[in-house]
Amino acid sequence: MRVVVQRVSEGAVTIDKETVASIASGLVVLVGIVPEDTQEDVEWLCHKIVKLRIFGDENNQMNLSVKEVDGDIIVVSQFTLHALTKKGNRPSYIKAAKPEIAVPIYESFKKRLSELLEKEVQSGQFGADMKVALVNDGPVTLLIDSHQKE
Repeated sequence: MRVVVQRVSEGAVTIDKETVASIASGLVVLVGIVPEDTQEDVEWLCHKIVKLRIFGDENNQMNLSVKEVDGDIIVVSQFTLHALTKKGNRPSYIKAAKPEIAVPIYESFKKRLSELLEKEVQSGQFGADMKVALVNDGPVTLLIDSHQKE
């Protein structure tokens, strides 16, 4: 699994002009899934995301997690995170998992993240044409891949 984690002061997801998710301070997490992903990838990433110390403490140092600041999270499926761009100018998405594989993993990811955060995680809709709006705070943007644990 590959995620882009963005610290935000606000974020929202709109589908067909209807807002389906909206948060103030917290994280917007874009999620890309490949066929090789397992529950182990879900567990590792969810623990990592909830514990990331990327929010400011009383001295404005990045020492606090989203859970410690009582922040919220929006999760958005994004198969384009696994685009292959080496050849030509049209990206290939062949590495991204098909919906029959990706949807159960995506749902498990959202559920586990909610459990660890101890509150509901909001989300877009898998496969929908979504408009994602956010104000990146910092800016703080991290790319994390469960197959490249460093």
